[in-house]
Amino acid sequence: MANKDAPNILVIMADQLAPQALPCYGQGLVDAPHIGALADRGVVFENAYTNFPLCVPSRASMMAGRYANAIEVWDNATEFPASTPTIAHYLRSCGYAATLCGKMHFIGPDQMHGFEQRLVTDVYPSNFAWTPDWTEGPHNRPTGINMRAVVESGTCQRSLQIDYDDEVEFFAIQKIYDLVRFAENQPFFLTVSFTHPHSPFITKPEYWDRYRHDDIDMPKVPAIGHNEQDEMSRWLHFAHGGDLDDVTEEHVRNARHAYYGMISYIDDKVGRIVGTLDEVGLTENTVIVFLADHGEMLGERGAWYKQYFYEWSSRVPLIVSLPGRFESGRVTELVSLADLLPTVMDIGTGGAGWEPVSPLDGRSLVPLLEGDNSGWDNVVVSEYTGEGTCAPCRMLRRGRHKLIYTHGHPDLLYDLVEDPDELTNLAAEPGHTETLAGLKTELLKDWDPEEINAKALQSQRCRRFIQDTTGGEPNWAFKLRDDDDRRYVRNSGAVQTKAKARYPFIAPPPVGR
Repeated sequence: MANKDAPNILVIMADQLAPQALPCYGQGLVDAPHIGALADRGVVFENAYTNFPLCVPSRASMMAGRYANAIEVWDNATEFPASTPTIAHYLRSCGYAATLCGKMHFIGPDQMHGFEQRLVTDVYPSNFAWTPDWTEGPHNRPTGINMRAVVESGTCQRSLQIDYDDEVEFFAIQKIYDLVRFAENQPFFLTVSFTHPHSPFITKPEYWDRYRHDDIDMPKVPAIGHNEQDEMSRWLHFAHGGDLDDVTEEHVRNARHAYYGMISYIDDKVGRIVGTLDEVGLTENTVIVFLADHGEMLGERGAWYKQYFYEWSSRVPLIVSLPGRFESGRVTELVSLADLLPTVMDIGTGGAGWEPVSPLDGRSLVPLLEGDNSGWDNVVVSEYTGEGTCAPCRMLRRGRHKLIYTHGHPDLLYDLVEDPDELTNLAAEPGHTETLAGLKTELLKDWDPEEINAKALQSQRCRRFIQDTTGGEPNWAFKLRDDDDRRYVRNSGAVQTKAKARYPFIAPPPVGR
């Protein structure tokens, strides 16, 4: 059981943030000093992965410490089973107060999943509005995703995402004050989850102006021709509306410029939240975890958004800071978001006094945080059954090798030491036959693609039927204010709703500076 001396746990979560875009992961251009300060005094995991490069399944997997297929969360409109124990349930069982402030994108009637309190609404739907239909092929786009988020990138004074994240920051800081004033010797678990720097790529002029436009770097790997792409990438090209708009070099530079500004916007919020902890004297006894749900391709390979297993989409930032307990440093071992649950439980209980009530796929990172990598099984798994694809997909990385499996299509095998940009597929090379066979056996263990395919299709059928029959009811979105349903995305596409909320509505992309 936790006691009054157990460390508090603060999780700060960004949305669609590729670690490759952060200075503490080697990006010298981006201005993010507060995240950098966390990295300097904390432990930076250099090879952390999402277990599903899409918002709802990634977050459900992280909260449950399970792979998404194990809890049958298939896509961005799948109900997260209320019977699944989460981080919040486990921490509450050992004495923590659990609060959620911001996005977690729970689908279904349980909008708490173990949290005792939510401080703001969610930015996205909680119903079946975004259920995909694999039978329509890759052009099916239930969220309305398209390349306008790139083509119309630039600046604005206000946007839906700015409205939301400003609320999240305000209530998170107020909650920290309340916790220090009113808590009665009870450790807290506070999750603060922002929606930046998720597309569309729009930022306020003050953040745009932190960068010279001509200094913005372009993608390292240029666009790959459609005929040279793997099948999953071809599917996602159409699913993202890549055939509907021409993305020019200036669009790419504008989008990357705005994305960097969006990171600086989040970085300022991280600074103010951590500064509040310092102000009230909680820093020395609070574990701060900074992470994201998945990455962002940001034009690499000509690809955008998430859903890919390539590094810019599947890797996430992960920084853990608790001065006095964990020495600062960097960890190169492979880890994933599913590891968060057992990690915070080991920290919260001092490593004793808890047992999972159901199997976990995650592993405690405490040994790595303490500098002990002996016995660490250097493997991570990520999977995909969401919109944009037409069959189950899975990725397994073990050591230097990554295998990408697309059901019914050729395998992809990369050596990330020799080929960090993932340009040379080794799957058909004779010298890698044994490596491929071993990784594929491991990838398919306890994961039957035919069974997954049947379950996902049946789930899609049922949810589309309910959505079509009811017109989107019931809508389970957690509401704080009476007008939350009008202010944020509910029974509609994300791209269209965000465009309407942008002020000015359509600003021409700035050119140069």
